[in-house]
This record gives sequence, structure tokens and C-alpha cells, in this order.
Amino acid sequence: MTTLFGANLSLPAARQVSPGQILNWLAAGWRDVRANPIPSLAYGLLFGLAGDMILLASVSKPHLFGVAISGFFLVAPLLAAGLYELSRQNAAGQKPIFIESLQVFRRHGRPLALFGLLLGLITLLWERFSAVSFRLLGEESGLAINRFFTDVVLSGEHNGFFVTWLILGAMLALLTFALSVASGPLIIDRNRDVVSAMLFSLNAFATNVVPLLLWALAIVALTLLGFATLLFGLVIIMPILGHASWHAYRDLVE
Repeated sequence: MTTLFGANLSLPAARQVSPGQILNWLAAGWRDVRANPIPSLAYGLLFGLAGDMILLASVSKPHLFGVAISGFFLVAPLLAAGLYELSRQNAAGQKPIFIESLQVFRRHGRPLALFGLLLGLITLLWERFSAVSFRLLGEESGLAINRFFTDVVLSGEHNGFFVTWLILGAMLALLTFALSVASGPLIIDRNRDVVSAMLFSLNAFATNVVPLLLWALAIVALTLLGFATLLFGLVIIMPILGHASWHAYRDLVE
């Protein structure tokens, strides 16, 4: 058995999935919400509150606004661990309450904490890069979100900067998605360490690039829809996506 820094690298095989299964994952996520409405919507409320705090804290600073939205996507897989646990117990015929689902953070605290630390580090590095980049545009570009759109996005004077910033952010988001698409569920389902969980996630992504890219786009689109509804939509959308991500993992792992 191969190990790396104490990690068990005897990884499960990754199955191939089709793009059509995305609708099945979303349907299964909705069924899990209906089966566990109170705990699922409790997590949705936490997501909504987190989104509110993100927008309120960053609305006057454009670089923080963009980073905060990106950071929401980066840390969402960790926050969804409770939803994964609800889906796992629901598949076993159990009806857990919200408090019981929180036990997942105690049972798998170390790998989930390390996973969260990595996601937090990625978010911090992106925030620092964005802060320096926006500062190079001049201090006034960071005064308010409306000035950001008029002075940077719509003026056409900084198209190169803005496109580069978007491309780098997309590349970082894609790497993070590849690392996390199956990591959290594998940690919870099979009690794996964070290194082997991320390696399996990368393997699953490499095996299913097109379906999982479409899945990532679906997650982004539905999450942005939740933000567009003044975050009320997140209360129902995020539980569906969290449960659906569990079912995606179950289809990906042998």
C-alpha cells in the first residue's frame, strides 16, 4: 500500500459518467430536500446568511466583492459536509435531525479541517493577488462597486487587466473544483484522509472532464441565480446542490 505523508494512496476507481446524469443528480438532490426539509433548509439558511455577510462586507470594495463571490464557491464544498451527511443517512433509511448531522464535523474533524484550511489558503492568496492588482489601477478604482463597473469594466481602458483577472480567477476556480468535486463526500463516506480524497477527486475530474465541467457550470449558474434573488434563493438552491453533489460522488466512485 503506497503512502504519502501518512496518507493512504490506495484509491478507489473513478467511474465514467455522462452529461445527462446532471439532471438525475439535481432530481436526487430535490428528493433529499423533500425527505429532510427542516435540516436541509437550515443549512440553506446558513448559506443565505453567509452570502448576506459577504455582500455587505465587500460592496464598497470591488476587489473584495469579486473575491468574496469566488470565495463562496471555494468554501461551499466544506460547508456542504452536513448536507452530504444528511444524504448518506437518508440513503441508509435514517431520518437525522440538524443537530445529528453536525456530528460529521466531529467524526471527520481532522481531514475536513485540513481541507477547509487549504480552501481558505487558496481564497486568501486570490484576495491578496486581487488587492495588489486593483491597487495598480489606482486607489480610486477601489472606492465603490459602481465606480468599479464604470471605471474598469465599462470604460474599456482596462480591458486587458480585467480579462486577465477573470481568466486567472477561472483557472483557480477550475483547479479548486477539480480538487473538491469528490473530496468532501469521500472523506465522509469512506473516512479517507484529505490527500487521498483530493487525489481521487482529481482522478474523477480527469476521467469525466466534459460532464464535470458542465456540472461546474450548472453549480455556478444556480448559485448566481440564488445571489440574484437577494440571497433568498440560496436557502433552497444550496441544499439541492449539496445533496446533488453527494449523488454525483456516488456515481463517480466505484
